[in-house]
Amino acid sequence: MATNGCEGRLKMIEELTTNAEQIQDEVLGEILRRNAGTEYLRGYLHGQTEKQLFKKNVPMVTYEDLKPYIDRIANGETSDILLAEPITGFFLSSGTSGGQPKLMPVTAEVANKWELFRGLYESPAMKHFGDINQAGKRLELMFARPEIETPSGLKAASVSTSIYNECNFRANLPKLYTSPVETIFCPDPNQGLYCQLLFGLIQRDEVVKVGSVFASTVLRGIKFLENHWQELCYDIKTGRLSDWITDSGCRNAASLVMKPNPEQADLIETICNCKSWEGIIRKLWPKARYIWCICTGIMRQYIAELEFYCRGLPLVSDLYACSEAICGMNLEPLCKPCDISYTFLPNMAYFEFLPVKNERDGSIEMKSNNEDTELVDLVNVKAGQCYELVVTTCAGLYRYKVGDVLMVSGFYNNAPQFQFVERKNVILSVDQEKTSETDLFKAVTEAKALLDPLGFILTEYTSYVDTSSAPGHYVLFWEIKGKEGTHCKELDPKIMVECCSRMEESLHYTYKIYRKRNIIAALEIRVVKQGSFEALMDYYVSKGTSLSQYKKPSCIKSEEAMKILDSRVIGKYFSPKSPL
Repeated sequence: MATNGCEGRLKMIEELTTNAEQIQDEVLGEILRRNAGTEYLRGYLHGQTEKQLFKKNVPMVTYEDLKPYIDRIANGETSDILLAEPITGFFLSSGTSGGQPKLMPVTAEVANKWELFRGLYESPAMKHFGDINQAGKRLELMFARPEIETPSGLKAASVSTSIYNECNFRANLPKLYTSPVETIFCPDPNQGLYCQLLFGLIQRDEVVKVGSVFASTVLRGIKFLENHWQELCYDIKTGRLSDWITDSGCRNAASLVMKPNPEQADLIETICNCKSWEGIIRKLWPKARYIWCICTGIMRQYIAELEFYCRGLPLVSDLYACSEAICGMNLEPLCKPCDISYTFLPNMAYFEFLPVKNERDGSIEMKSNNEDTELVDLVNVKAGQCYELVVTTCAGLYRYKVGDVLMVSGFYNNAPQFQFVERKNVILSVDQEKTSETDLFKAVTEAKALLDPLGFILTEYTSYVDTSSAPGHYVLFWEIKGKEGTHCKELDPKIMVECCSRMEESLHYTYKIYRKRNIIAALEIRVVKQGSFEALMDYYVSKGTSLSQYKKPSCIKSEEAMKILDSRVIGKYFSPKSPL
């Protein structure tokens, strides 16, 4: 039964989506009234605040355009060169999906919007699953990273770390979550993960929700559990924490709650010591009502594996937000992952959309900044059309291109609903062809279907263009796992060669033409041993990425990351012929 608080938030969503156009105009008007006199906007608006002047004069920008202003503030200049409200700190983007981390200004209003949003986006799930805050606890894998202090003295942290530092979050943590704060802020992610799983198992009868921000982190937790369940059971049985957990915070937190529990340990051991881990989440946490994680965009590749482990439990992907702006929420938490749409909330930012051309073969062609393409307002987008998201925020981003391509799937009241298509800047290209993240995903999906009847799951993949010899060619790294005791060594090489062919047949028209003309060489799949992508994740985490925010790149750019995967290759396979 929904609580009154939940009912109030659902009513607010109704009002926001019904009055979307009016609210959008009010949001933009307030941003311009506050900031028209700043150094940045003064050059375009000359102190004026009219919407049409804003649309005519203020250009679309990327992070590189605003970076000089943000850097000046980070280095000690006053924030009014970009926005009137004082900056309280910076959000630090993950940097794994699109390159280097970015600094995004944070203000008191931004913090207030995030607090409001957290209440709103959980409301549809509570409508379906009940008030989990009253029903039990959440086992959420959470990992903070140290804050970075800029020369100005302002701190920079990931969105998730900023939330974990909030007084309200810390005050409610013991009541709502299984993980003590010490495990979240543990400087060693592996020690923190071990302890969070340990506390989640100790409190298994109280857990009503399992998850993390991203699907990849949930799977990291399951795979870690596969490797450590015997050790975890021993700790539960004896009431003593393993010696390799040296972090004092984790050890202190454990000492407060751990006591010998042989019966619990034996039960968990029986569950884990089975031939197949299908449905393991439901078996270990029998009261869990759903799995919470973002499984759209680059995370959609993990859906099949997650569904294997959580058989019967819904996967709920309930929010769409980024370091730049809060965007929308999923009003249908019980829908299939492939059908997830996010309803945009008009009070979170001023949203505009750059039309994106859909080619006949299904690929996407981006409009350039130089083209005279008018941006479309939130309420004027067309169903079925693809757009690149452009935001104007209260924190100094004006007509900022986020880099996400979205497709309008419908409307809720007067607010559009979007399906996430891809990141704009993730492409493979040997010559003039452009293979997008979506193109790659479709091709991999077609190819991996050959593995399913044989009892194998493609658990991870990434790609790069190998130009070390001419002509260059696409390289895919695949990590493959057997469903029930089968080993990837048993996989027939002919099947992998067929996977290469199937991928090429599934790629777009331009790629096929270039292959036939030998402008592109045969596609290659390199199978890597188990744990290779965990090692890749560890590498990015060691470079400062939060485990909570890690998004594996679908196209590898880093030479160090490439070496990690190349050193673990156990088989190389090539497409034997050009696609038809």
